[in-house]
Amino acid sequence: MSDFLATNNPCGQNLLQLVATGNAIIAELLRLAEFVPPLFKVINIRDAGKYADIIFDFSYFSKQEYYDELINNRADLQDLDDEFRENNLTLLTRFYQAFESVHKYGIEFNRYIEDLSSGTYLQQTVESVIANEAGKQLMTEAVYLFGVMLIILDLKYDGAARERMIVSYFRYSGKRNALDSNIDEVGKLLARNDGFSLQPYKRPIGYPENYFRRIGFREDVIGMIIGRLRSDDIYNQKKAYTELEHQTAAYATQAAMLYVLLYFYPDVLHNKQAIMREIVDKHFADNWVINLYMGMTVNLIDAWEPYKAAKAALNNTLDIQAVKSRSQMIREKVIKLNKQVEQYLIEGVLVEEYVLKSISALLKFMKECNICLRWIILHTSELPVGADNNKRCKQMLQMVVTDSQYNPADVFKLLLNTAQFEFNLKELVSLLLAEKHERWIANRKEAVERLIELADVFSGAMPLTRVEKNDNLQTWFRKMAKSIESLDFQDWTSAGRQTNQIMTALDEVQQFHELDANMQVKQFLNDNKRLLSTMILLNNVQESTISIMDLVADLSYAWIIIDSFTGVMQEGIKRSPSLVTKLRATFLKLSSALDLPLVRINQVGSNDLMTVSHYYSGELVAYVRKVLQIIPETMFSMLASIVYLQTNTLRELPLRAEKDKLRDYAQLEERHQVAKLTHDISIFTESMLLMKTTLVGIIKLDPKRVLEDGIRKELVKQVATALHNGLTFNPRAKSSELIPKLDALGNQMDGFRRSFEYVQDYVGMYGLKIWQEEVSRIINYNVEQESNSFLKQKIYDFQSTFQSRHIPIPHIPPLGDGSINFMGRLVREILRVTDPRATFYAEQRNTWYDIRTKQPVVDILLFKKLRRAVGSFGLSGLDRLLSFMIVKELQLLTGIIQTIFQNKESSDMLDSFMRQLTPIDSIIAQPNRVYTNSVAKGASAWPTLSTHLMKVGQMQLLRQQIAHELTAAAKYDSKYLFYALKAFNDSFLQDIQQVYTNSSTQPNESADTMNELLYELGPLLESVGMNDVLQRVYISAQNHFLLIPLLVLYTISQVPRMITLKYLKNQMLTSGNSSSSGKRELDCSAFVIAIYTLTKQYHSDLIDDYLTCLCQFIKSHIEQAGSQKLVDFPLEAINMLDFLTMFIHYGDLPIKALEQRLPAYICDEFRTI
Repeated sequence: MSDFLATNNPCGQNLLQLVATGNAIIAELLRLAEFVPPLFKVINIRDAGKYADIIFDFSYFSKQEYYDELINNRADLQDLDDEFRENNLTLLTRFYQAFESVHKYGIEFNRYIEDLSSGTYLQQTVESVIANEAGKQLMTEAVYLFGVMLIILDLKYDGAARERMIVSYFRYSGKRNALDSNIDEVGKLLARNDGFSLQPYKRPIGYPENYFRRIGFREDVIGMIIGRLRSDDIYNQKKAYTELEHQTAAYATQAAMLYVLLYFYPDVLHNKQAIMREIVDKHFADNWVINLYMGMTVNLIDAWEPYKAAKAALNNTLDIQAVKSRSQMIREKVIKLNKQVEQYLIEGVLVEEYVLKSISALLKFMKECNICLRWIILHTSELPVGADNNKRCKQMLQMVVTDSQYNPADVFKLLLNTAQFEFNLKELVSLLLAEKHERWIANRKEAVERLIELADVFSGAMPLTRVEKNDNLQTWFRKMAKSIESLDFQDWTSAGRQTNQIMTALDEVQQFHELDANMQVKQFLNDNKRLLSTMILLNNVQESTISIMDLVADLSYAWIIIDSFTGVMQEGIKRSPSLVTKLRATFLKLSSALDLPLVRINQVGSNDLMTVSHYYSGELVAYVRKVLQIIPETMFSMLASIVYLQTNTLRELPLRAEKDKLRDYAQLEERHQVAKLTHDISIFTESMLLMKTTLVGIIKLDPKRVLEDGIRKELVKQVATALHNGLTFNPRAKSSELIPKLDALGNQMDGFRRSFEYVQDYVGMYGLKIWQEEVSRIINYNVEQESNSFLKQKIYDFQSTFQSRHIPIPHIPPLGDGSINFMGRLVREILRVTDPRATFYAEQRNTWYDIRTKQPVVDILLFKKLRRAVGSFGLSGLDRLLSFMIVKELQLLTGIIQTIFQNKESSDMLDSFMRQLTPIDSIIAQPNRVYTNSVAKGASAWPTLSTHLMKVGQMQLLRQQIAHELTAAAKYDSKYLFYALKAFNDSFLQDIQQVYTNSSTQPNESADTMNELLYELGPLLESVGMNDVLQRVYISAQNHFLLIPLLVLYTISQVPRMITLKYLKNQMLTSGNSSSSGKRELDCSAFVIAIYTLTKQYHSDLIDDYLTCLCQFIKSHIEQAGSQKLVDFPLEAINMLDFLTMFIHYGDLPIKALEQRLPAYICDEFRTI
């Protein structure tokens, strides 16, 4: 064996490397199975929505040019295709590499067999490798692992999904023309199996043997391997399972391999009845449910249904009377073994002396427990895919459950106690092995000393009562002492034989010389015999004992099935929290399953060891956390009761109370109930913390961290659910539900916060820290997911920095209202309530009023309620979402503007108008004709521009209010931090200004440092509202010479519609009757802010020219009024001055910007109006 696997033996090393790679590939396939994009898994591609036209199966290859041309001819499909590529190419590449590695594995095995046959490996042939002990193991594993890969691909990856992923990778990866691409061969291997499907389950004739045949393994080689499996115990398991009735347990591993290999050689399954009978009698004599690989089970009744020979052979195992008898026997064993193992677990029973004397009996008992558990767990487990539709499978399952009187609690009790028994026994045996040499030497030394002392007693030199001098005994005892001293620990076989002889000699001398008469001598002899007996027993404890224990205790078959006991475990923990300490042994027993996929990887020293170990360890840790999650869940249910009592039942003690009413205020029963619930919470916490730090695979499991993560997980679950339910709005409601919903949600969040403050001392955790971290994570995650609808390159769950495997944020499906989650619903409800088409904003009162009724709709308190409901993190999240929406509207707006410029009629009109204004600081002779005609010609474009611009203005207004609320909250909650940040920001801005204004300093010297600081400082400033949203540049837009005339005409057309303060005063003076200025319905604040925001996206010169043109409009109308000898200011000039005043105000521009462009008398006169 060692020769075949020697490092200088390429034949053995190459095969070992191949098998190690196979285990790593399976781990990767299982890992990736959780991340298959849902779009690829749809049964009907039409269900993929907008992506249906760019996702193809293998039919794409027959019409490749047609489909490519279809996409290239449609701009929308091109954009969608680019977006899909950017979002999925990395993931598709990893999937394809996994698929390709499966194909390469099969090719490498075929090449290895060819090399053996062609004599590439000197003195090695297929026959010699299979004859070698290590060689036959590796050859079997190599074929078996490939079969497992194919089965996993069909069970975890639907055939249609595989094809779609391969085609998408082919289209996006640039592998179309790559010379080294083997995508065709990978596609042939992994193409869907015609007629096979999981939902609903369908198994065509010839499946899976036709599927397995695609790779082309040589049947003669497979036949030789099957022959070895039939005749040999290739893993030497019989050394651990010596009893006849344990045979099927001994062959369980190679039985699973044989099951897979038979599909590569289906003739045996169909026609070789004698061979199948032999196989079944040896490997499946009393079981028909087997562990295929790491907990994946197979029911042979269903799996071998289509095969004549296999089905006939299995009928002996499925004899009804035999199954009934086996089930009843298992039931009796479960009861008996549970009683016995409980006796062993009594403290003081399983001690060193007892273990040394009874190690063989203990190992036999351990085998009985594990064999019983294996049979009952496998044969009562949920039927695997396919078998759940088989009538006979259901009947057999029902028969086993009935006749064994299956009770999950009893089976779990046996599993729990067996795991604890094994843990205790293994600890003792490991300790004995570790100290074996030292203790053996110490016992030998003490035995020698005692015999020498005894010899001295018979010398007459020592004063011992009633012991006469006896030279013969003195000499004999010294001789025995020398014999004991000469015992060699290394030659333990010879030493054991000699020790037995010495003990016999001591018995004889004690008997024949009547030494029993002296109690002291008798005691010396008995102590010596005890020491010698201990030496023999220590020799019986070998390293192989641990190996046998590991082999027998294997629980890999329950890697998946164990989940069915989760409910039983959690109920047990709820009844008795101390059960957690016993569960530790069960989890450690389950972790032994990690040895199966890692042994070959470790043996070859592969770099895959850490990744594969981490995957399986992570899966087990996730399950442990899932089981223990019942503790935080129970704690939170108790917390809810405590909060309810504190909020609704317990009365606050007043400063003064009458003596007669003190009993009423005491509320002893209620306070006792609160104390009892608090005590129960502390008991759960204490029981969790009693569980020692445990190494699960390669991951260290700290109970305190698990408890904290569990509390965080339950908090996240409840808060996320509350936010989802609390922020669901009915758009058809007569009055807005926004304020009532925010109040209710705020009360609920306050309740959560209070409960955390109350319980944090009893669980030993920082409640406020946990609360802030998890609420911020929930908000940020939902903002991130909602933002995906605005991004070309999306962030999926597994890519999100806010998502966690151990503390997952629930992903709740959208409600179909256009939003992805509650953050989207909230921001859209706020936009609906403050819609500029139905409301207008009065800056003086920070209130939105209904345009029609002039009644307030929402005011500044809205943002305080928002902060109370979703916190400052929620406000920041709303701010980010509004930013994305503004970018989207501005992009649409600039696109519309470009379309206007591209229209010849519109561009000619704007060009003509601009020529009439030139020079722009002059006065237009006939302003009514020039402006009115041009405005009328562009009238068709104004409504479209208004739609998008007013949305931008509305969202900018909301961002302003959010920033004010964040600033106020930061000043109140963390005054010193706020002003420290403000001081840092001010000094940083001065540094930047100094760097770029000082000609002697090179800006590049500090640019990198400043960029890093800006990157870190920006989010901090936004989180406290220390950002001027109106000065933000959202997009990069190119100037156009026609932009000025377009904006001027649009502004002139909309200004008369603005609801200004003067207009409202006139409305009040005329008691609401229509004034001469006509009806107005345009929110002036939103309009002005929108115009300013749009101009900020272009070069700064645009604002100067824009203001100059509007001032030209005012001067021209005033000049015309003067020439017509009109006393009053023209209405057009008043309206435009109103607009410009607000533009200067919101844009934070100096008033000189207006005074420099208008004569002083116009500004003075306007102030008096």
